[in-house]
Amino acid sequence: MTTAVRDASISLRNIVQSRLNADADVQALLPPGGTLNVSLNTPEEMAQAGEQGVSLWLYRVIRDENLLNVPPRRVAPDRLRLQPLPVRLHYLVSAVLQRTEGVPSPEFEQVVLGKILQLFHERPQMRGSALAGVLAGRDLEISVRLESLSLDEMSRVWDALDRSYQLSLSYEVSVVPIDARRDIVSGPPVMIFEPQIGIAEPTQ
Repeated sequence: MTTAVRDASISLRNIVQSRLNADADVQALLPPGGTLNVSLNTPEEMAQAGEQGVSLWLYRVIRDENLLNVPPRRVAPDRLRLQPLPVRLHYLVSAVLQRTEGVPSPEFEQVVLGKILQLFHERPQMRGSALAGVLAGRDLEISVRLESLSLDEMSRVWDALDRSYQLSLSYEVSVVPIDARRDIVSGPPVMIFEPQIGIAEPTQ
């Protein structure tokens, strides 16, 4: 089974974690030597585990309709290979943070979300060494786009978590290719076409 979805999530997590833990403004709000954990768990799961950081929760996977009609390519005289299934991944990005004395800190959350907005405004693509797992080493560029969801749409996402609404961001990561495991057996391509051409002679 392909691991492209998981590896896209890990790539995103690695970029966010590296950026936040190297940022002076974020470090100033943490205890000395503290770090922020960026997790693929839901905000609820992070809170229950006592983790501080950022939740990158994958809440929706859809196919990219614009790339579905790309025909298979021939890899051998009797074999065709399906093009990868192109999918778009949608993430809810939420800060799960408390001050060291245990008091919720909206200011801290807003700093962290602002840094994430800045990160993907400056760096809206993942490519090369930023990609992990089966995505690494491929001629591939994956875009990270901020989604402008309405308050109602965002509230429905939080309803699915059975949790009160919290300030959060939604990002779309696309296009992630899901490779097919099997080729299509087919006849060899037509190499030569020789139409029979006749010349009509006039009747007497």
